[in-house]
Amino acid sequence: QVQLVESGGGLVETGGSLRLSCAASEGTLSSYSVAWFRQTPGKVREFVAGISRDGDNIYYGDRVHGRSNFARDNAKNAVYLEMDNLRPEDTAVYACAASIFQLTSARMKETRSYKYWGQGTQVTVSS
Repeated sequence: QVQLVESGGGLVETGGSLRLSCAASEGTLSSYSVAWFRQTPGKVREFVAGISRDGDNIYYGDRVHGRSNFARDNAKNAVYLEMDNLRPEDTAVYACAASIFQLTSARMKETRSYKYWGQGTQVTVSS
């Protein structure tokens, strides 16, 4: 099993950038497929970005494609999400999730694919 802890959220102005961290306090994160999701009150959880278990494939959601970068840092037992050109509609709670399976592109985007979840970190983008 793995325990996940997110950090790096906060307040940023429109057009700014931030870097979110998801660190494993237990377990080895390099042994899991990992994804970032975001959610606002009253709306469904949205896929942001994910990486396959073997690290060979990275996928991005349509609303963040081209302005996001997802990476592993196995030495720190963590993954990171860097986003730039932030917009007010990016405001959400961002949570990371992990799966022991080697996920396909389609399955990686489904919340049902993940057994382990962090508590999330708040990102607020001012207009």
